[in-house]
Amino acid sequence: MDIQLQIKMNEKLFLRDPEQSELGKKIIQESIQLIYKNGFEAFTFKKLAIDIGSTEAGIYRYFENKHRLLIYLTAWYWSWLEYQVIFQTNNIQDPMVKLKMVIKLLATTIEDDTNTRHVDESILHQIIITEGTKAYLTKRVSEDNKDQLFKPYKDLCAIIGKMILECSPNYQYPKSLASTIIEMAHFQNFFMNNLPSLTDFADNKDEADIVRFLEDLVFSSIKRPSCL
Repeated sequence: MDIQLQIKMNEKLFLRDPEQSELGKKIIQESIQLIYKNGFEAFTFKKLAIDIGSTEAGIYRYFENKHRLLIYLTAWYWSWLEYQVIFQTNNIQDPMVKLKMVIKLLATTIEDDTNTRHVDESILHQIIITEGTKAYLTKRVSEDNKDQLFKPYKDLCAIIGKMILECSPNYQYPKSLASTIIEMAHFQNFFMNNLPSLTDFADNKDEADIVRFLEDLVFSSIKRPSCL
């Protein structure tokens, strides 16, 4: 049986729900391809309209601007990843094994999920690595935060923070460590492939090295006597 994963998005992210029409799904699908190919700075609704055989006006009926579309894509990814974290750790009892699984999910290449036909998660993951911080590193971050546009990201951090406390109940910085794991996984991947002097993983370009580094960072931190 063909099962399609449905992710409910914050209605303030869009003017018209792209999940409810073929054009909307095409906007999501092709914007991912264009941003991945050309970068967010070069991405425009005009170029997107040409690719999908529509008009700029048609795209503006769904999204206020390209930055709001980027926030939508990143929020969608974090919601999808939260689902993956819960699904893949559901039957794991050992909290350390559970946390290691999460680190691996964050630091290694994502495979496309066939349950979401109009979203290529493997490409979207690369966009998150290279463009993800642009969703919130803006002057409007406080206003966007009040609208809960970053809730999926914060929800994922909360889940990881809870796992950290399961490993070390008295650890003082679970939220900070959770967000650090996520961002560090992406930064080290980006550095490995683009700014090799900022990482120790450029020679082999092996994501498994990033996983081991993050495991060392996390478990060394939560096992320190001062934190127990």
